[in-house]
Amino acid sequence: QVQLVESGGGLVQAGGSLRLSCVASGRTFSSYGMGWFRQAPGKEREFVAHIRWTVYYADWVKARFTISRDNAKNAVYLQMNSLKPEDTATYYCAAQTFKLGRGISNGDDYDYWGQGTQVTVSS
Repeated sequence: QVQLVESGGGLVQAGGSLRLSCVASGRTFSSYGMGWFRQAPGKEREFVAHIRWTVYYADWVKARFTISRDNAKNAVYLQMNSLKPEDTATYYCAAQTFKLGRGISNGDDYDYWGQGTQVTVSS
């Protein structure tokens, strides 16, 4: 069992930056693929980024966000720059065990989820 705890959300003006953190319990963190997703009110959850041996981003990220991980700290991060009001959402981190055929952008392919952290971008 893995527990994930996000932090770092908050209120920021458009054009600003935030760094989200997600810390995992357990001793096998390095074996998990880690993803960030977000969900805005009234909208479906959407993929943001993934990291295991390499990184993947949703097309709309367009170099504004950077995912990274520190296995020594059991942590994954999402650096968000040039924030826009449309980035307002609850951001979730998720952990994925390795299984052949799994995708990285479908939340159903992740095994563990954090409780989320709210990001609000004002115009």
